[in-house]
Amino acid sequence: MTVTQLDPPIPLLAKGHHALAHALIDYGPEYDLLWVCFLANGECWTVPNPEVRADDNWTFKRKSP
Repeated sequence: MTVTQLDPPIPLLAKGHHALAHALIDYGPEYDLLWVCFLANGECWTVPNPEVRADDNWTFKRKSP
């Protein structure tokens, strides 16, 4: 198992909510990556990789799905 602290935190959409990812947990090749995210309301969630999407980014003209 590997835990990686993200510095700076990465803005993303976790289960459809705007969040900041502060850490990434990797249990190995047969498991999804787990993102440790804090939502805007302060809740902390560990979200599996298939439920995470890149957030809006004006610089790259990326809009959220």
